[in-house]
Amino acid sequence: MPKSPRRLVLLPLALSIMLAACGGDDAAQQPPPPEVTVVTLAPETTTLTRELPGRTTAFRIAEVRPQVSGIIERRLFTEGSMVREGEPLYQLDDATYQAALASAQAQLARAEATVEAARLRAARTTELARIDAVSRQDEENATAALRQAEADVKAARAAVQSAQVNVGFARITAPISGRIGRSSVTQGALVTANQPQPLATIQQLDPIYVDLTQSASELLELRKAVAAGTMERAEMPVTILLEDGTEFPHQGTLAFSEVSVDPSTGSFAVRVVVDNPEQILMPGMYVNAIVGTGVRQGAILVPQQGIARDPKGNTSAMVVNDEGLVEVRPVRVSRTVGDKWLVEEGLSAGDRVIVEGLQKIQPGIPVQVAEGGGATAAGAGQAPAGDAAGPASADTPADASTAPSGDAAEPSDQQ
Repeated sequence: MPKSPRRLVLLPLALSIMLAACGGDDAAQQPPPPEVTVVTLAPETTTLTRELPGRTTAFRIAEVRPQVSGIIERRLFTEGSMVREGEPLYQLDDATYQAALASAQAQLARAEATVEAARLRAARTTELARIDAVSRQDEENATAALRQAEADVKAARAAVQSAQVNVGFARITAPISGRIGRSSVTQGALVTANQPQPLATIQQLDPIYVDLTQSASELLELRKAVAAGTMERAEMPVTILLEDGTEFPHQGTLAFSEVSVDPSTGSFAVRVVVDNPEQILMPGMYVNAIVGTGVRQGAILVPQQGIARDPKGNTSAMVVNDEGLVEVRPVRVSRTVGDKWLVEEGLSAGDRVIVEGLQKIQPGIPVQVAEGGGATAAGAGQAPAGDAAGPASADTPADASTAPSGDAAEPSDQQ
């Protein structure tokens, strides 16, 4: 049976409507713009710090040495204990020095007796000289003898004092307060005055020094920033970090900085004084110190996950521009402040830096923006989320797909 002309006319129309419906389905299946989390930058006032390595050093160190020779009679301290200044540590055999002291005291007594006799003689001679009973020379000789006897008394007293000092040196005492180490000698050992080997070493550990090293280039940068007015010097307590990363309970203060730079390392020494009542810090320990360098006004800080670095070392950030599109921005960062980068160039206040969703985007595409993990806002230059799911994209293809069904059934009814 030949086909009717009406059916031949409606068949191409139905095919075109079906193709249009298929095209509408493809448009409905396009994914929405990816969602990213951004941080809107704002200027901040922040204190810049630097973590410096260092080692602890005793506040005071005293090496105990004998000042007189003798045999060690007794050791009067416990190794590793705390000793006080002036506390006796060793007792030498002082019999020889006691004898020398007794002899000096006897010489002093003789000299005092001699001066008394010379004084009486000089007084009598002076009286006789007034009546011309003795010559002028005899008077002068008596006066000179008295002065010589008085000088002998002074010399004898000095000898007694010297002997007393030697007797005192036979009892070796602690020159400072602190913790004393092990003894290098035992009872019965012979020691000599000013020997090179110390008998023991005392170290004062409370407070204690922490000697740090800082780069000279960092100091120059700091001085330039202060001179330019972009940074202010700040004196703040120094936080000490132990070798295992834990924070020491007491903070320190800067004592001084060296005036010269080590030519081999390009760094200079910085000394910090730290209270150490529990004596957790011991001399020679490796520690880190967080030292404040200055206060930065209007600093731009970006979370570290928002900064990327290429193989050449160049840094950049992904930002959302005013049109809601992803843009690559070259930046220059100087240091970390906590978990953020301090930006020197490339970003300014108000920029929206992408910190999450970086793996789903590329430059030039529109994105949906969520500020700091909050509610999602539609990016500029794109349809709102509700419009993407509305009838304009889904219902229209569905209506087009129903039209061919009715048209296709109509020729069938007319057959």
